[in-house]
Amino acid sequence: MAQQLNPYITFNGDCAEAMAFNGEVFGAEPQVSSFRDSGMDIDGVMHASVSAPNGFNIFASDFAEGMGDYNPGTNVQISLSGDEAEALQGYWARLGEGGQVVIPLRQQMWGDEYGQLVDRFGIIWHVNIAGSAG
Repeated sequence: MAQQLNPYITFNGDCAEAMAFNGEVFGAEPQVSSFRDSGMDIDGVMHASVSAPNGFNIFASDFAEGMGDYNPGTNVQISLSGDEAEALQGYWARLGEGGQVVIPLRQQMWGDEYGQLVDRFGIIWHVNIAGSAG
């Protein structure tokens, strides 16, 4: 059986918007269930997922009372890596819209193209393109 590592992101009330954005970036329709769908008297998203055709999966929910502390972006980081430069550069460009570049996407000393950014929802993304010619 294949195994997957899926990030799970907690948002502070904008989970549906963030997952719609991620669905647009990765070409997939998000699946969203609210707390109210499960019978709870709470606004927000209880669980959402984006399962992209390329095999990427993202799971998420909105923060709700009793879930501990909410710290946007600092409790999760996501790494996208591979050798499909055009696709990864496209994700970089879309994720950076309205966000902030921390490390520009460029050739690094280890031979790969790498960059880091914070998207408009406060999530830290690492993009590593293996063996890119620079």
